[in-house]
Amino acid sequence: MEPDKPQSKPEGKYSLLWKDVRRDKYLYFLALPGILFFIIFKYIPITNLVIAFQDYSPYFGVLDSPWVGFEHFARFFAHDDFYILLRNTLGISLMNLVFFFPAPIILSLMLNEVRNAIVKRTVQSLIYIPHFLSWVLISGLTFLMFSQSEGLVNKALVSMGKDTFDLLTNPDYFWGLLTAQSIWKEIGWGTIIFLAAIAGIDPQLHEAAVMDGAGRMRRIWHITLPGMRNVIIILFILRLGAIMDTGFEQIYLMMNAAVSNVAEVFDTYVYRIGIKQGEFSYSTAIGLFKSIVGVILVVSANKIAKRFGQDGLY
Repeated sequence: MEPDKPQSKPEGKYSLLWKDVRRDKYLYFLALPGILFFIIFKYIPITNLVIAFQDYSPYFGVLDSPWVGFEHFARFFAHDDFYILLRNTLGISLMNLVFFFPAPIILSLMLNEVRNAIVKRTVQSLIYIPHFLSWVLISGLTFLMFSQSEGLVNKALVSMGKDTFDLLTNPDYFWGLLTAQSIWKEIGWGTIIFLAAIAGIDPQLHEAAVMDGAGRMRRIWHITLPGMRNVIIILFILRLGAIMDTGFEQIYLMMNAAVSNVAEVFDTYVYRIGIKQGEFSYSTAIGLFKSIVGVILVVSANKIAKRFGQDGLY
């Protein structure tokens, strides 16, 4: 009888991981800058969230600064600015949710119906360009177009004998202006994901629908939109998680004294209080409050999606 061959030990998870890294080393190398970005700017700062519960002083550092518990949170919730910040942040976010979020979906459906490949690619290239423009440039273009004294639009109205209109310093138009800027800048870039979702739909479904006499709108409603549903739900959940993040740069650049009452949001308030005035613990408490609200919204929306039988975020 042949002696039994010694059985090889099962490989551990770390050795399997190392084999995967060696096999796909070039892919991991390409991903390295993104991984380092998240580690340095996202994960490492989490360790300093404890200063939200301290009276932090750069002189004493995180370890030796005195603890104050929830004092900064109580101060923030009792402050009159809290309700103004909450109103402005939720108002701007809901405007984006209602008008900006559906815009790439509608545009991707329209582009999908374009049969001329050259026209389709040209339109896609043109609408992608604004994504690569900085908010500094976009705010400058907005001023050049809509300034009451120097704006191109108002000059055209004056040349036609009509009255000028005040867009940049009118609080009633500020939220709508921000939403329009976001749509113009990001609508083309947002279509990439939805066009990819549409491309994954089985074309035989459309062929069968055509054989049954379904028109274009019927096919969009019963085939294309259901095929995009999982992607739409996932992106909607992510959008809910960022409902307290309205974007600092855009609002800060468009803000002026005339619209400050409707323009001040959590992000600009944290910059003004935390960076300019040096209240690091207080501003960290505000940022932690935003993060907690975002987590609650993501978990709640994901559970609701799962309850209705949809694929959630996790």
